[in-house]
Amino acid sequence: MSNRTQTKTDAQTLPGGSMETTPFDEFGLPLATEPMEARSAEALPGGEDLWQYEPKWDGFRCLAFKERDHVALRAKSGKPLGRYFPEVVAALAALPAERFVLDGELVIDLDGEFSFEALQMRLHPAESRIRKLAAATPARLIAFDMLLTPDGESLVGAPLSERRRRLEAFFGGMGEPTGLGLSERTLDRGEAEAWLAHAGQGAIDGVVAKSLTGTYAVGERAMVKVKRLRTADCVVGGFRYESDRREVGSLLLGLYDENGLLDHVGFTATISDDERPALTRQLEALREPPGFTGNAPGGPSRWSTDRTGQWEPVRPKLVVEVRFDQVTGNRFRHGTKLLRWRPDKAPRQCTFEQLSG
Repeated sequence: MSNRTQTKTDAQTLPGGSMETTPFDEFGLPLATEPMEARSAEALPGGEDLWQYEPKWDGFRCLAFKERDHVALRAKSGKPLGRYFPEVVAALAALPAERFVLDGELVIDLDGEFSFEALQMRLHPAESRIRKLAAATPARLIAFDMLLTPDGESLVGAPLSERRRRLEAFFGGMGEPTGLGLSERTLDRGEAEAWLAHAGQGAIDGVVAKSLTGTYAVGERAMVKVKRLRTADCVVGGFRYESDRREVGSLLLGLYDENGLLDHVGFTATISDDERPALTRQLEALREPPGFTGNAPGGPSRWSTDRTGQWEPVRPKLVVEVRFDQVTGNRFRHGTKLLRWRPDKAPRQCTFEQLSG
């Protein structure tokens, strides 16, 4: 690591006023290293292969790089995360190990539960706001893999069994470090199934399976992720047109709260092309404000960049059954899959009680 290039790729002020710089050549692995990803499956793998099962933590995926006093956090997209989580940068900088690269998940614990909304609030342009939130709701990194050891050895080509052993040894020498935690794991498929049964409403939103003999496949979908998929009957409280034509692009979904108000809870865009013309005419015939009598939709969905923020309210007459995976703050985290229409279901029967359990 001689002749290091002092090019600043990340720069932020750390607590105490010092400046963090992260030159590319300071690290044993390039900052552009892509994390190993997962492919979706309906069931956990088993059989003759040896698998390690881990909770799929409900946070931001993050690669954490350290070399002496330089620390960098990288999102799955490759974008820097350090300025949004200065307390995690400071915690990693304070560890006695001079170097490492860890793969993990950034999480924020609020009242015993992980809050994805609190993580999203960190993605703010104002540094003063970020620092206030960092002090009030500190984040931590839950590590589940090690790519570079404190002595500078790359583990990218090592099997998971060896990477996990080195990761546990790393934590064994750290005591209980602030801002850093070790992910659970099990080799027992039954225990992993129990985790999966409780996923979707708390700290985890599924289970990840990794081959114990597999190497760290940079940028490849070499892991298997399984989420607990559930269904709910929802009222259509509005719709959005497609951005390029006057046909329905997505349905806005609602559930009735305990006060009888219809709250917006998410959307579904899995509408077949054959169904769009007739469905558009049906929705336009039902167009009438307010659509949602409780919490209403805001701007464009964060999961889509081509969908307009304008929406059309409709009378609460139509009910659809949708499949979802995760609920956060009484809203579906992701887009849902439309399973079927429910003309047999009264809209008032579509309540938040479906999301419990």
